[in-house]
Amino acid sequence: MDYKLLAILLAVASSFFILLSLAFVLFVCRRRHAIENHSRRDQNHHQAPNFPDPSSTPSLSSVTESESTKQSFDPSICEISMAELSVATNGFSSDLIVGDGSFGLVYRAELSNGVVVAVKKLNHDALQGLREFSAEMETLGRLRHPNIVRILGYCISGPDRVLIYEFLEKGSLDYWLHENTALPCPLSWSTRMRIAYGVAKGLAYLHGLPKPIIHRDIKSSNVLLDSQFVAHIADFGLARRIDTSRSHVSTQVAGTMGYMPPEYWEGNTAATVKTDVYSFGVLMLEMATKRRPNWPVVVDGKEVGLAQWAVILEGQNRYYEMVESSFVGETGLEEYFTIACLCIKEATKERPTMNQVVKLFEEVLSTDR
Repeated sequence: MDYKLLAILLAVASSFFILLSLAFVLFVCRRRHAIENHSRRDQNHHQAPNFPDPSSTPSLSSVTESESTKQSFDPSICEISMAELSVATNGFSSDLIVGDGSFGLVYRAELSNGVVVAVKKLNHDALQGLREFSAEMETLGRLRHPNIVRILGYCISGPDRVLIYEFLEKGSLDYWLHENTALPCPLSWSTRMRIAYGVAKGLAYLHGLPKPIIHRDIKSSNVLLDSQFVAHIADFGLARRIDTSRSHVSTQVAGTMGYMPPEYWEGNTAATVKTDVYSFGVLMLEMATKRRPNWPVVVDGKEVGLAQWAVILEGQNRYYEMVESSFVGETGLEEYFTIACLCIKEATKERPTMNQVVKLFEEVLSTDR
């Protein structure tokens, strides 16, 4: 027997066995990693929203009450102090966080008189000048409309600024559309129509003020619902008053991906009331489809956004393919999509005003009675 040949064969066989073993170990490790990731995703899906750790945000400064500024726009929180707000939120405990609005976390707080409010502690890096902030709060705090979240007051203590809002029991529209999995269809079609109508009326009010206000960040998480599911527009962190002599324009870019109008991507970054109209149209589509606006949709092998998808299907009279199956045949469905597609017109001049949108809704709702 050729021992030299046998040695070579044994060496080759050993190498092959070692490589096979390494490949098997690698496969097992990757498989285990994939299972762990899948399990982690499933677990996170059923957990509450992962809000930022409040400990990572600046704590309240040690400033005496005599050095603080406080303003109330509602008798229910007369003379509210920063010290009481700290007590009411248990030192701004993470257990009481109910939202993550623009520029700060939002807490549920029960005041000493038993009134429950929402408290937003503004981030230090998102603050404007004291005089500008106070002037803006004086204006926004006096807004009163059934579809606008009321600002009840504010406190300033050194660099710390806290806003106090009315508390809405049902939370955000975003939660009811995307996170409430207890019911297959938690919001009926008629409820969604009423919510959209309420948001339209709130925006029409803001745009119709002597100095119109552009919200600039209309989205489902900025629509809060009360115990009767009435819509209230919230989070004026990006809102700006505008000079009517300047054609309803605010030059600062703001908004959320998926809701921002196409003119932003074309270099026209000046926000107008028609910016809010576009975002509202996207919100309408989100409510009807339960799809987040930044989720791509594949059409003819190409990815498009929610708004582009709606334009394609509405043009082919196939809008019903977008909605939840249980809503097909509902009263006002076609008119609803017509309104939404008018709002998301690419050319700003072709979009209706919010007053016109309100009238269109009233026509649809009057035939549903």
